[in-house]
Amino acid sequence: MKHAPSKKWKLYKVEGDKIKRERPFCPKCGPGVFMADRGEYYYCGRCGYTVKKE
Repeated sequence: MKHAPSKKWKLYKVEGDKIKRERPFCPKCGPGVFMADRGEYYYCGRCGYTVKKE
C-alpha cells in the first residue's frame, strides 16, 4: 500500500526570498502544529483549541 505524500508544503508560501506561513501555529501545542482554517475560525485538531478570526 502506498502512502499519500505530505501536504505540509501547502501551508507555506514563498515571497521573493522570504517564507511565509499561511496558517497560525496552535498557541497551546506550540510551533509545528498548524491550526485548520474553518472559515470563521481557526481550529487545532490536536488539542481542540479554537480561535475566532478577527
